[in-house]
Amino acid sequence: MPPAPPPQSPPPAYQALCSHTHLFPGARCRLQGLPHPEAFAADPEPVDVHLRFSDGTAAPADLRTDPATLTVAAHTTAAGTPLDESAWFVKGVTLDRDEVEMTIGARAPSPPPAAAG
Repeated sequence: MPPAPPPQSPPPAYQALCSHTHLFPGARCRLQGLPHPEAFAADPEPVDVHLRFSDGTAAPADLRTDPATLTVAAHTTAAGTPLDESAWFVKGVTLDRDEVEMTIGARAPSPPPAAAG
């Protein structure tokens, strides 16, 4: 029996600096560290994101395509406000030097809870 392949490391989560303490239509987040920002801005692909808000708090998120949607895990702001998981349409993706700026659009329907199993 051949040896089992080594475990795959998870894909990297790219940091995104957000312009405010929370997301809303028109908010902007700048994705940093993408290996090919020009290509990503032209044709975004699904990636894991680590959002860093202006109050210093952070939350994991998933950027998915078709349609472009950012799903943010539940987290608490620095002021102590709890925020439930939320999903947002991404209204635009543009290149700014070596970073990609996402503009948040309207709220998207939240994904259904994961099935137990």
